[in-house]
Amino acid sequence: MKKKVLFQSLGCDKNLVDSEMMLGMLAERGYGFTDDENEADAVVVNTCCFIGDAKEESVNTILEMAELKKSGQIKALIVTGCLAQRYREEIREEIEEVDAVIGTSAIEELPAVLEAAFAGKAGDCYHSLDEKPLADKKRILTTGGHFAYLKIAEGCDKHCTYCIIPKVRGPYRSVPMESLLREAQELADQGVRELILVAQETTVYGQDLYGHKALPELLERLCRIGGLVWIRILYCYPEEIDDALIRVMRREEKICHYLDIPVQHASDSILKRMGRRTDRKELTNIVNKLRREIPDICLRTTLIAGFPGETEEDYEALLDFVEETAFDRLGVFPYSQEEDTPAADMPDQISDEVKRARCDELMALQQEIAFEAAADMEGRLVTAMIEGKVADEDVYVARTYKDAPDVDGYLFVQTDRELMTGDFVPVRITGSHEYDLMGELEDESAK
Repeated sequence: MKKKVLFQSLGCDKNLVDSEMMLGMLAERGYGFTDDENEADAVVVNTCCFIGDAKEESVNTILEMAELKKSGQIKALIVTGCLAQRYREEIREEIEEVDAVIGTSAIEELPAVLEAAFAGKAGDCYHSLDEKPLADKKRILTTGGHFAYLKIAEGCDKHCTYCIIPKVRGPYRSVPMESLLREAQELADQGVRELILVAQETTVYGQDLYGHKALPELLERLCRIGGLVWIRILYCYPEEIDDALIRVMRREEKICHYLDIPVQHASDSILKRMGRRTDRKELTNIVNKLRREIPDICLRTTLIAGFPGETEEDYEALLDFVEETAFDRLGVFPYSQEEDTPAADMPDQISDEVKRARCDELMALQQEIAFEAAADMEGRLVTAMIEGKVADEDVYVARTYKDAPDVDGYLFVQTDRELMTGDFVPVRITGSHEYDLMGELEDESAK
């Protein structure tokens, strides 16, 4: 009888790709999988430690799973991911139920480590953070099968002062293009219709391998893969967005006119303290250029409020920038003081109360912008991808090209026609509710 594994994947979509690779490795070894802790023989927790909340969620999940091990309900507990890389000794010292800890560059060792854990002989496994990123591994998709993430690189070279990623993921290492094309073809063959490119930074893809930024070439070649309808790009550092990328986005119909551009702040002094490589004028110029060259582009960004030394003047500059720029999508996070980062030791740390208040005010401003933009969509005809159906109603949940999974809004489509997840259909927008849209199916057949 095959052993069953309960897999807990936490954190970002890049971590999710690692989880799907680990699931694929275990499947090749004959393991089964379950979401029911009562059926599990082992638990793997793939952790995150990017900010304080993520660390807390990871630790709480490990502790919860440790109770299953303590009671004898499961036979093995393995911890992987960023928290495992960063806090190996602490995990080992404080949670004795953990059988093994696996670093971020050693996840291919999971099957062997798990076998050893069942035999009572498990040991921790860490490789150099300079290791080549995993490639050409079979994945088990956890996204429903109609969309999937394609991780095009590992690590980061930017070293922003608030960020721990280079220390837990290593330097920037691109996945070879031929490997990515094979993986994308396999995903398309499995029915994936939307491919979402992710990395800590996608815009410098290929610089380390080919001596130049090769994202435009990769995009062109991905667009030739049959079955793919949408290709979406996330995590583009603003200073790396160049004319070659803009041209390929304009030329290739499959590429969504959507970019995630994490600007983090708009005060020049704070941007400098963050170790960012742009100032407010440059950010404004980049946004204006994108909107001029691709008029229907949807721009998403993330901001950090309450960075050390953020004065009222700095904060007002950020508020002014948000109002002036009117991003289509925007998220705000309170600064998280992460040990072993330069920003953690900076003077003039901001109180949690002030950070939360600034986050709330920024989000209230963005809500006004987003709600008004959603209302302005009424009457427009859009193409939407079906995500699922509302139970017991003639309503489907869908997304437009402006909506990345799990972070943006939804379009609720009224129709008595039977649709399938992954269908692309024409929808006439009839109204909006906050971030979400409502619409009716146009009288055309699904693609």
